[in-house]
Amino acid sequence: MDVGNVVYSRQGRDAGRMYLVVAAADKEGYVWVADGEVRTLSNPKKKNAKHLRYKGEDLTAIAAKLKEGKQVFDSEIKSALRAYAK
Repeated sequence: MDVGNVVYSRQGRDAGRMYLVVAAADKEGYVWVADGEVRTLSNPKKKNAKHLRYKGEDLTAIAAKLKEGKQVFDSEIKSALRAYAK
């Protein structure tokens, strides 16, 4: 999984919740995810990649901003994920 991927949680209390991958963790198989609502960019969740299902879609504009180090707002992530939920 790469930064900008739209994923669903398959395991845990948050099963079925949609997230955006915001960073790859230092340990193999883990990623940091945020949804802009419960899990913000200031407090992303560390998830095992095995517990996530890749939806097959990317948020390229937000991914580019994250990789360049530009500021990304939680509201951007929240509204972008809401568009994919429909």
